[in-house]
Amino acid sequence: MRSKYRHTKIIATLGPSTESEERLVQLIEAGVDVIRLNMAHGTRDWVKTVVQRIRSVSRSVGRHVAVMMDVKGPEIRTGPVQIPLELGVGDELELYTDTPMSESRAVSVNYPGLPADVTVGATVLLDSGLMRFEVVRKDQSRVWCKALTPGTLGSRRHINLPGVEVNLPSLTEKDEHDIRAGVDVGVDFFALSFARRGEDIVVLQTLLDHLNSRARIIAKIEDQSGVRHLEDIVKAADAIMVARGDLGIEIDYHTLPLVQTRMVELCLKLGKPVIIATHLLESMISSPMPTRAEISDISTAVRERADAVMLSGETTTGLYPLECVEVMKNIIKTIEPTEQRGINETVELKTPKAKMLRAAARLGQHLGDSGIVVFTRSGFLAYTLAALRAVGVPIFAFTDDDALFRQLLLPWGVEPFLMEFNDDPEVTVRDALAFLKRRKWCDEGDWVIVITNALAHGEIIDTMQLRKVD
Repeated sequence: MRSKYRHTKIIATLGPSTESEERLVQLIEAGVDVIRLNMAHGTRDWVKTVVQRIRSVSRSVGRHVAVMMDVKGPEIRTGPVQIPLELGVGDELELYTDTPMSESRAVSVNYPGLPADVTVGATVLLDSGLMRFEVVRKDQSRVWCKALTPGTLGSRRHINLPGVEVNLPSLTEKDEHDIRAGVDVGVDFFALSFARRGEDIVVLQTLLDHLNSRARIIAKIEDQSGVRHLEDIVKAADAIMVARGDLGIEIDYHTLPLVQTRMVELCLKLGKPVIIATHLLESMISSPMPTRAEISDISTAVRERADAVMLSGETTTGLYPLECVEVMKNIIKTIEPTEQRGINETVELKTPKAKMLRAAARLGQHLGDSGIVVFTRSGFLAYTLAALRAVGVPIFAFTDDDALFRQLLLPWGVEPFLMEFNDDPEVTVRDALAFLKRRKWCDEGDWVIVITNALAHGEIIDTMQLRKVD
């Protein structure tokens, strides 16, 4: 089991390069675990079409994937410009929310609160950080900035305000419409962009509850506010995404590795899945081979024991989407077996049942070529075992809940299976072991640890059993 098992999951973003039925077959058969829909570029009609296609292809190839909708979130952008503005160092640019005072170097902004939020001397970044400005003066509807770097400003460029607590809603009107469309087609995860505090997660959860959706929430950490309120966000969310694109602009770039490590460690402590995203194989958008730095970057994510690594532009518009998946798989399968650490001792286990899972994880590692079998309808057992990070010990999670089955595709080391449960726990255990043997997940004579209920003198008790596959 140990030699062929991959703990770290792979997420691929769908786009023009991969949304055809043929490409989806190839992606899913290549080993992608979660498919991401980026709603910054998606419509509600597109969501309905591609989710139906994903489900159909999954059934045809006999391998299922989860679907994550990444909602666009609130963004501050410049407006349209008729002719791109050429700016040199020291040139002044007027950002206006109402009417411009200048006729030349002025561009509108879609956020009316900009003048109130920024202070003189603050830094304003345009075009994903490629152009840097300093605020020199402002009034109620305009902000004048001095260019610190040269560049050309086109239409609708992204604005970053490092360190500024902007007064934007956690969900826009477009987000709410997109989420409703996602719920209608059974999206498994919703990724909330620019999560700034725990309350943002509550807003989305309230909407999902209202729509009777059981989808889980992934909070994307993308700015300094999200970093400052990280613990509250991790506690409120079901999972975290280290969204290194905007985050690398919003914070000092040289601190990004430390922030990434801190996020992974906190998620390991609190038992929440964590995804490393953005620029993992950026060069492979146009090149068939990764850079040595990218190989090291993915290796670092695996060594830090992240639950998943994510492809963005590489699989949306890139020339080599399938090669990117193969590169990730090869790196993961090479690095994971070299991990020598024991289980994650930092995770907070508050119940006797959770502590029993820690004993199961330790036993699995001591046995060597072994796995842990659990039966779950809530996901608690599988998610807790995943957080324990027992390298080399597959977590075989059986459930009779279709929605939970797909949500178990994200956490580290979990291989979920959809199976009807028998009223007799012993029959269910035997059915599960026979299934694993039939599907060649384990061989005759292998030892597996089984977490299940047992009836003792009329009372149901939790048990940890050591079973031999026969």
